[in-house]
Amino acid sequence: MSVVLSPSLLAADMGYLAQEIQILEENNITALHIDVMDGNFVPNIAFGPDQIKMLRPLTKMKFDTHLMVMNPERYIQTFADAGADLITVHAEACIHLHKTIQMVRSSGKQVGVALNPATPLEVLDYMYDLLDLVLIMTVNPGYGGQKHIVAMQEKIAQLLATKQSGRYGFEIQVDGGINAENIQDVVKAGAHNIVVGSSLFQKGKTRDNVQALAAILEKYNN
Repeated sequence: MSVVLSPSLLAADMGYLAQEIQILEENNITALHIDVMDGNFVPNIAFGPDQIKMLRPLTKMKFDTHLMVMNPERYIQTFADAGADLITVHAEACIHLHKTIQMVRSSGKQVGVALNPATPLEVLDYMYDLLDLVLIMTVNPGYGGQKHIVAMQEKIAQLLATKQSGRYGFEIQVDGGINAENIQDVVKAGAHNIVVGSSLFQKGKTRDNVQALAAILEKYNN
């Protein structure tokens, strides 16, 4: 499976979103990672269905929507209607995780589950075959620009072993503190969908940064 970049719009300059999205498209980026925060599950507020609806006409890129909200089942259909293509919920935020996964499936969208650093992989036992994506958080969620937690690389490797032994089809995504210095480490551990934020979106440097990161990954896609 090829390794892909999923730029996180949380780090983008909101005043130049259309231009930034165009740069990504010109550099063969096919998905945007959109962090939704409710100020409750995480200590920050970001994006909502109205913003996603406004963004949708700007691009045909896949909208990878990461719901960092409590009781996400309340909002699944709203985000599906707004234009999300994949909806990722946090295991920690769901009262009935299996039911929430089924709700995303019923909305006609792809489904992912995110795990915070302290959450063990075992919470996904009996559900791997229902998932399109598993997101391993390599920082505690809520803010961009945090330092990558190196210990999570072992967790990524364990997830890869589970994926291979069970012949599951889900993608392994990582999010948190990924940059040019450590991106190869998480790929070698088993990740193949890499969320990048502050190390990619920088004023006047976005094009150079996305090209530099893509060049690092090129050898994994040949």
